[in-house]
Amino acid sequence: MSPDFSHTSSLTKVIIIVEFVLVAYLIYSLTKNVYNSYLVDSYIEGFEEENSLLMAENRKKTEDYLYFTSEEYIDKIAKQNLGLINPGEEVIIVSPDSLTYDGVAGSEEYSGDSDIVRIETRTNPQLWWDFFVR
Repeated sequence: MSPDFSHTSSLTKVIIIVEFVLVAYLIYSLTKNVYNSYLVDSYIEGFEEENSLLMAENRKKTEDYLYFTSEEYIDKIAKQNLGLINPGEEVIIVSPDSLTYDGVAGSEEYSGDSDIVRIETRTNPQLWWDFFVR
């Protein structure tokens, strides 16, 4: 018993064709909406990443602003550039004569009988030369 469509009316055939066209349109519409939803989600994700980067940058700039307007920073810059001395502080001037090299490359050496710190004054190429040659 095979189905025989010769007895169906032409109106039924038109209705079936219209239903197939309607189903095809609905599938197309659904696919288009899913794709548009995907695009909107990807745009939102990109904007959220950009927003988080901007928030981090804003937070960093706020921290920098608070640091640069703090009393400690202003005091530090005044001491470095203007020679400010607060009450109770002492200024220590290190003369070039006290900066000598005594021994191993790159080391700071503390003498036992005084509080003088001897600091390395040789250049970086000299230190590398000593490292490889000596």
